[in-house]
Amino acid sequence: MKLLVVEDDATTGSYIARGLREEGHTVDLVAEGREGLIQATSGSYDVLIVDRMLPGPDGLAIIRTL
Repeated sequence: MKLLVVEDDATTGSYIARGLREEGHTVDLVAEGREGLIQATSGSYDVLIVDRMLPGPDGLAIIRTL
């Protein structure tokens, strides 16, 4: 599966992405809402994991937009 993780905390984002990669998934990690929205609309992802509180549009705004 191809996953997009949008998480502004570097430690948390790295931890989530590493765990998912260890399970065999392809993971892209971005740290802000605007970049997450751009990636989500330009890539073909099976799953999005989006932090609720992000700089730029927050997680709910990203989901609503999509």
